[in-house]
Amino acid sequence: MQLHQLRYFVAVAEVRHFTQAADLVGITQPSLSKQIHALETDLGAPLFERVRGNITLTAAGDVLLPLAKRILADVDTATREVQELVGLRRGRVRLGATPSLATSLAPPVLRRFRDAHPTVDLRVEEGGSQDLVRDLLRGDLDLALIIMPAAGTDPGLRADPILRESLVVASVDPLPGASPAGELRITDLRDQPLVMFREGYDLRDATLQACRAAGFEPTLSVDGGEMDAVLSFVEAGLGVALVPGIVVARRPGIRVTRLVPPGVRRTIAVARRRDVVPTHAGRELRRILLEYVHDATATDELPPGVEPLA
Repeated sequence: MQLHQLRYFVAVAEVRHFTQAADLVGITQPSLSKQIHALETDLGAPLFERVRGNITLTAAGDVLLPLAKRILADVDTATREVQELVGLRRGRVRLGATPSLATSLAPPVLRRFRDAHPTVDLRVEEGGSQDLVRDLLRGDLDLALIIMPAAGTDPGLRADPILRESLVVASVDPLPGASPAGELRITDLRDQPLVMFREGYDLRDATLQACRAAGFEPTLSVDGGEMDAVLSFVEAGLGVALVPGIVVARRPGIRVTRLVPPGVRRTIAVARRRDVVPTHAGRELRRILLEYVHDATATDELPPGVEPLA
């Protein structure tokens, strides 16, 4: 008894027609009939009765059918499990992240993933949320750490919020207008030259929207920088910038000033395409990401101004 013979037997039993069953399993009808006959010979009993063109199961066929289905189901399950295990040994996962998340959230998550699955090919792309959404939709990424609502208007994406963080004002000198608690209002930036991120950065949109909501159009001293460039321009005294607090933690030359609540907050999400089944490696990376957020929350390792949502 061989597995392919059991598959042929189940196909005939389900459609009750040899020619249709042959088409279903992708072989010729004579070949299928020959394999069914060989199976009957091995078992020592006929499996089908052929009367006037009608195909029915014999008593032996009735006994074999549920057993054959169970055997084939177990084989399929075993095959999937082994393939998924192999996938985590030889697989690939492509993660996108905004610049601030690529330097803060991504490293410890990828460290955990690498420790657990050292042979999986890790590929990381850094970019603005809008760029990452575009890359997800065209299949260039498996997962992306983005800022909401970059994916909110596209039904092709699923974005699950995991963290919320507050933006701070980065400068080299103390700024006028601070409250007794050392906090600024957005309107205090009206006369401050701003260093602005390039088009496609969610931080650019967040800064412009906050200023316009406060009733003024910001004055830009430099326009169009990436994250490292913006921070370097601030350090050079070219202006101030609204940035996530976590990106200036290791920049001693930058002064951080918080905004008066509610300030400017943004929601971090992990996104993927809805119409594509995630790879096993992709699912595992997402699981480790959520595990890290949970553990960092429990041990108070999240930076100030960051709160979990997952």
